[in-house]
Amino acid sequence: MKIDSIEKARYYVGKAEMILKERGLLDEEVQLYENKKAVRKAGRMLWYGVLLALDAVFDVRTDRRTKVKIDVYLDAISERDEALAKVVDCGCDIIWVYIAYDGIQSKPLCDEGIRMANEIIDRCEKMLQ
Repeated sequence: MKIDSIEKARYYVGKAEMILKERGLLDEEVQLYENKKAVRKAGRMLWYGVLLALDAVFDVRTDRRTKVKIDVYLDAISERDEALAKVVDCGCDIIWVYIAYDGIQSKPLCDEGIRMANEIIDRCEKMLQ
């Protein structure tokens, strides 16, 4: 089941990339997406994928219906992998705050969010093996 969570996490990252590509309406000249709503949706998909991967490795959620603050995740992560904790902390800002919440339309920042999500998922997969 935990490997399935990693596969689902990768699926959501791929879906986020597809949303940006198909509905983001990239203005190549200035490297900005025109559709802010699509950027927000892609950011939420990315963050959900990250949370799926983290939940597969770290048992911080007792119930899927409850929300867990990022600090709880960071405490659990830092006990096992300090470098991953730093990536998750920065990824939270970029993916959740800037992309999913603010809908920042910068393509380079969105690309960095996708890269960070993939890095977090890869590290979680290694921890499961």
